[in-house]
Amino acid sequence: MRHPVFRPRTRALAVGLALAAATLLPSGSAGAADQYEWAALGDSFTAGVFVGDPTPPLGDPSQDGCARTSDSYPSVVERELAESPLSKKVHLTNVACSSAVIANIAKVKQTPISPVQTPPGGWPAVDTQIKRAGLDEDTDVVTIAIGGNSLPFGDIFPKCLELGAIDKSCREYFTNPPEGVESVRERLARVQDEYTEMLAAVHRAAPNAKVISVGYPAIMPAKASACDRGSLTELDTVTHADIDWLRDDVLKAVNKRIQRATSSFGDRFVNVYPSSEGHDVCQPAGTKWMEGICGDAADYWPTTFPGTSVDCGPIGKRATMIHPNTAGHANTAVQVERAIRSALR
Repeated sequence: MRHPVFRPRTRALAVGLALAAATLLPSGSAGAADQYEWAALGDSFTAGVFVGDPTPPLGDPSQDGCARTSDSYPSVVERELAESPLSKKVHLTNVACSSAVIANIAKVKQTPISPVQTPPGGWPAVDTQIKRAGLDEDTDVVTIAIGGNSLPFGDIFPKCLELGAIDKSCREYFTNPPEGVESVRERLARVQDEYTEMLAAVHRAAPNAKVISVGYPAIMPAKASACDRGSLTELDTVTHADIDWLRDDVLKAVNKRIQRATSSFGDRFVNVYPSSEGHDVCQPAGTKWMEGICGDAADYWPTTFPGTSVDCGPIGKRATMIHPNTAGHANTAVQVERAIRSALR
């Protein structure tokens, strides 16, 4: 919530009224003005999926299949803000959900797909993230990190694996696609339009909030030759030429589209890509901030992933499906924390 700045001649009166009002509140009571309200929206790169402990804990009846975790960057930022507080406490409402698309922020309910303790019949649908977060005029800051699933990357990457296995190009496939398949250019344009429409809905729901968009980190290396082709802990069968294309014409391009939409509202864009370069999926363990198709994850995370043929059990890994690890979330947290402190200053 934003508060008016009082002119010098009325300041003493305002302070006096505030103190008087405070004496009328019951002891220990706290209103919305006593804390900043922060809502974190997004997909699996925000939820955390396999870093830290599930939030809420496994077995908790409030588990919703969105796979949020204790070491996701919103959780890390929340802890940092508690240790080095602002003028008021920052209260986090995190409704990020694995597999979310842009439309799930404001328009369409989502059916989560977490593979951990999935109930019989699957996870029930959850409401839009705007509604779940309770965005309103008292919301002070909103962070949003979403867009990759709207391309969807989960459609592009498997095709690159399939074609790479027979030494064919997915770049050519998505640049000049067969009839009925969207080109990458069309996909990027659509994502920008959807992101712009979504931001307008967020601003309507939370008219006083500072809105911060968070981009995607470096997934592919600066040079594809750094990747061990065929390695499940990296990008498996994707050709080096296609890795370069995925980096420059897909990942960097979607970040640019998100940044462009964000700038059109005068909102802030947090670019985590530069700081994550050199920590991509093709780096050795201890250096990489991004796990590959198979990678290191907490024991509760499965070795297989529903709807795919991935089985990481034989190599002693988990089905991490190309997501940031704890170090990756920690890096994003540093920059998101800085943006939030600036927004609430």
